Amino acid sequence: MPLKIDLHVHTCYSYDSVITPKELVVYAKKRGLDAVAVTDHDTIKGALKLSKHGGLLVISGIEVSSQYGHVLALNVNERIPSGLDLHATIQEIHEADGIAIAAHSTALHRGELRKHIIGNFDAVEVINASSIPFHFSTYANRKIAEKLNLPQTGGSDAHYAPEIGMAYTLVDADLEEEEIATAIKNGKVKPCGRAIPLLMRLKREALNFKKLGRF
Repeated sequence: MPLKIDLHVHTCYSYDSVITPKELVVYAKKRGLDAVAVTDHDTIKGALKLSKHGGLLVISGIEVSSQYGHVLALNVNERIPSGLDLHATIQEIHEADGIAIAAHSTALHRGELRKHIIGNFDAVEVINASSIPFHFSTYANRKIAEKLNLPQTGGSDAHYAPEIGMAYTLVDADLEEEEIATAIKNGKVKPCGRAIPLLMRLKREALNFKKLGRF
């Protein structure tokens, strides 16, 4: 059977997430996930913190802030510099033996980003449970992936533990990080999932405001 993997999850090492390492493991197992990619904003700390946790495969990742949008770097064990252009960002990821996925990629419709997109990504995130409006974003992301002839992935973009697994990727691979990365690049994947419910989003935002000390 294919593996069920959420390829886009944040922990409390991201400034805008409240998910603790313990909560991540608990909810991943609760959702029946085989693995989770920890993709904190511009830091590898969360992924490294969780990499030794037994009972759940944690894929080391980062959501890298490039000049023209966010890139999911998976299967990396070192920080990827932020603020570079897309080509340089993807090159850094590949040199670190990782794979580069265009995150919440409806942003690729923007003119400046579109000029930098062709040819280098390994996959496109088609289903992102946090995207608004969800159905339009999914449709537009799929069109981008089809136009570029790239594999399609899914992830929750979770910042609050109950959101984990709301979207995920079915991956035809053995439960090993390198095998999963190869399967993604070879298109042996299927994105699945649904939008995060409104009340869950509101709860997330309330907790984030509290974390940031805004009330």
